Amino acid sequence: MVARTPQKVLIGRSAELDRLVGVLDAAAAGLAGVALVGGDAGIGKTRIVTELCDLAQRRGFVTLVGQCAELGDALPYLPLADALRGAAADPGGPVGTATAARPALRRLLPGDESGPAEATTGGLAQQRLFGSVLDMLSEVAGRQPVLFVFEDLHWADRSTRDLLVFLTRMLQRERVCLVGTYRTDDLHRRHPLRPVLAGLRRLPLVTSVELPPLRDDEMAEYLAALDRYGEGAAGSAAERGLTTVIERAGGNPFFAEELLAAGAERARLPGTLADLLLARVEALSDTARQVLRVAAVAGRRVGHDLLRDATGLGDLPLEDALREIVSRRLLTAGSDGYAFRHALLQEAVYDDLLPGERTRLHTTFAALLAERGGSPAELAHHHLAGHDLPGALRASVEAGRLAAGLGAPAEAHRHFERALEVWDQVPGAEQLAGESRARIALASSAAAAAGGDYHRAAEQLRRLRREASDPVLIAETGERLSYYLADAGGDEAEATTAAREAVDLAPHSPLLARALATYARALSREYRFGEAATTASRALEVAQATGARDAEASALVSLAVIDEEIGSSVERAVDLLTRATRRPSGDLSIDLRARFNLARIHYENGALSLAARITEDGVRLAGETGLAWSTFGTDLRFLHYLVHYADGDWDTAERLAGGFGVRVGTRAEAQLSSFALFVEVGRGRPGADERLRWLSRFWPDTLVGYMARGMAAEQALWRGDPHTALDHVDAIIAALEPFDPSVIRIAATGLWALADLGRTGEPCDDLLRRARWAAENGPNGPRARLGPEGVAWLARAEAEWHRAHGTADPEVWRRATAAFGFGFVYEEARSRWRLAESLLRTGDRAAARAEWERTVRVAATLGARPFLETLRSVGARAGFPDPTTTGHTTTGATATTTDPAPGVPGARNGTAGMNGQEAAREPGRLAALTAREREVLAHVADGLANREIGERLFISQKTVSVHVSNILAKLGVTSRTQAAAIALQEGLSTGSAGGNTV
Repeated sequence: MVARTPQKVLIGRSAELDRLVGVLDAAAAGLAGVALVGGDAGIGKTRIVTELCDLAQRRGFVTLVGQCAELGDALPYLPLADALRGAAADPGGPVGTATAARPALRRLLPGDESGPAEATTGGLAQQRLFGSVLDMLSEVAGRQPVLFVFEDLHWADRSTRDLLVFLTRMLQRERVCLVGTYRTDDLHRRHPLRPVLAGLRRLPLVTSVELPPLRDDEMAEYLAALDRYGEGAAGSAAERGLTTVIERAGGNPFFAEELLAAGAERARLPGTLADLLLARVEALSDTARQVLRVAAVAGRRVGHDLLRDATGLGDLPLEDALREIVSRRLLTAGSDGYAFRHALLQEAVYDDLLPGERTRLHTTFAALLAERGGSPAELAHHHLAGHDLPGALRASVEAGRLAAGLGAPAEAHRHFERALEVWDQVPGAEQLAGESRARIALASSAAAAAGGDYHRAAEQLRRLRREASDPVLIAETGERLSYYLADAGGDEAEATTAAREAVDLAPHSPLLARALATYARALSREYRFGEAATTASRALEVAQATGARDAEASALVSLAVIDEEIGSSVERAVDLLTRATRRPSGDLSIDLRARFNLARIHYENGALSLAARITEDGVRLAGETGLAWSTFGTDLRFLHYLVHYADGDWDTAERLAGGFGVRVGTRAEAQLSSFALFVEVGRGRPGADERLRWLSRFWPDTLVGYMARGMAAEQALWRGDPHTALDHVDAIIAALEPFDPSVIRIAATGLWALADLGRTGEPCDDLLRRARWAAENGPNGPRARLGPEGVAWLARAEAEWHRAHGTADPEVWRRATAAFGFGFVYEEARSRWRLAESLLRTGDRAAARAEWERTVRVAATLGARPFLETLRSVGARAGFPDPTTTGHTTTGATATTTDPAPGVPGARNGTAGMNGQEAAREPGRLAALTAREREVLAHVADGLANREIGERLFISQKTVSVHVSNILAKLGVTSRTQAAAIALQEGLSTGSAGGNTV
């Protein structure tokens, strides 16, 4: 818990406390928030946070408080473990129960021994831990709001910093308030917390609170409130003393309190804060002073029994000394030990120790902690400080293994590196470590890669390969080097060479199976799919022969993905992936990868019900194992969402997207977030705008750019802004490889925009050429096959090209509608909308109405508001009664409303500018005009200016100007008056057009 001072009333911090209480209140109301409390050492950060905790508890919050320690990143997740230990004291409480149900969190508690099933390491373990913390907080917050305090973040290890960033970005509507404190005076220019704070402060729900020095009047009130001056100072001497203290303290409450205490004990006040603190220590008895020095070597806190053994004192002398220390308020007593009242005091006492004294005491603590089974990280710290290199090496290796198991790869790498640094200075190092130096180096590189530092991991492996002479070791380092280079998108040629060498040197063993699988992966990156398939097949054979189940499953997945790329059917790929998912591989990451790829293939080939079942199974497995936030756990979640987006269950899809964060800060978060736009844009949700703003800085990422900008283009089209839509389309096309099937969909979107603008010629032809080329070609030549969704989007692109040229007869749109009939409800309906319009133009009103009514009902059921409003506009122009407002009951969030969504016009882009009779007439002189151009011309004939036409049609004035220029050119006239005369001669009128169509 947060240490308390004798002060009962918080003085001079009302404004800062009000801001913190505001974050607390927002969390209680269901809006997660984060507060960062900074200030100089001694300024009162702990005091104001203590007050906040008291307020939170009175308001029904569950409070968790964790303390970071100055052990140089030695102890991963110390504040989390600290907070959970406190909660474990109440096993029936909400946090204790939620923690006990999550193995990744139980491992942080003393005495827990997880079984083999939980023995994940590195990045996968970290993903599991982060997901478990998020789930635990969400579960507890479902019953009571939660306040979680991270004290002294300036000492936090990297994994704790990463956890704080993750929680800050993922928590949204949970009733959770996070608070972190840090020393501003400790944040030098290269301090690792500085960029973290800078990134967090940019987030909208993060409140930054800086505690300034107290004013003189506040300081006087503070000093008067202390126990010694509880009734106020009396007499002129006391007043002069307080004045001196206030002047010297500079607004720092802790400094002032120490000055006041020192002034009561001596006539002259020391000059510096360290001198001041040590002056109070010097006033202790010899025994008490020695006990305090021993405690300082232990750190900020020390247990009673450990302190007794370290001092060598009997119970009575120790208790007398401690009573003296506590009475002078240098230590505070807790339930099982003691804590320095302030970290500054511990630092001053520790720094005052003589070098030999410090070394001896660290050695003592190392021996005592070893007897008690203390933390390997603490042991390594004391061994190093005590110059015991053998002990430091042994403890560092053990600490690295433990950190890797806990999901703290950065700290694991740090411990392994420390062991490697002293290796050559320790006789018998291999016996002490239990492994060779090369094995420790491999573990260090694996930890670096798991922590995202692929450059450091690759450098370690390159150095190890140069030094190694054992062929097996060279093979293992080559396989890992190739694997990490692929993960990091590194040099493809180096990755291929390293993997090939590994295959050549590895014996017939699981290592050879892994090397072959990695080599197949490297070949695939170079689009050498034929060689990759042969290599993957061999990897499968070796894995089966050597009993390497994980390598076998991995080879099955790799072979399926390669076969899918080059094969003429998907049956073999499905068979391979089904075999991979039939039984556990022993590697959860591979199991999730297999399920994701099996579901993805079914989804891409139109088997939506199968895809839904497999994704649900995969998401459940990821959730049960705490890997919902792992790479493939995340992939399964977005695929689960996409399946329901396609099959028309938008309510479920939108519920699933509730876990896709808006305030993204990493590439993985941005990719997941961008999928939520499909339904948000489709339903016209105003939240799509905020999500797009957050995603905009990730647009250079190809996948994020394709999805987010593609949906931004659709949003712009619904809002009547095809120019903006084309800007997005052009940017996406420029980023995609020409053979990427994604080109087909985005080309269809671009053709939609061009048709709305009335543009024909090269822009239209270019997009259609690109779509056809991507459909027919892969990276190595002709494409073997195109899935049903790709076929459907190509049909849509062809139809939109015809719409732009005014040649879109009903049969073109029937083909596009039928192509999406494999189960893609929304896109089938959007094609059917265009089919209804084309039927209107041919005069077949009965068929048009049937198709239109069917489409309206689908849009209403989906709650696709922009689409529904567009359809209603089309129906109004054609004189069709709305089936959703004449007694027809629909479902969906916005199915029966006729009000447009906020920020979305009630009428949209369209081509149904005339009623059925007018569409059927097709005036000869106007035949060259698109439907949109005829609609604009009708308004020109009514004498409207461009601005007024834009307002009527909900398009920009610039778009109207482009249409008018095209109309003048096609009619061969030079003025709006001449064009209007032709319109009147041909009988063109706006009819019932009162707004924009599509």
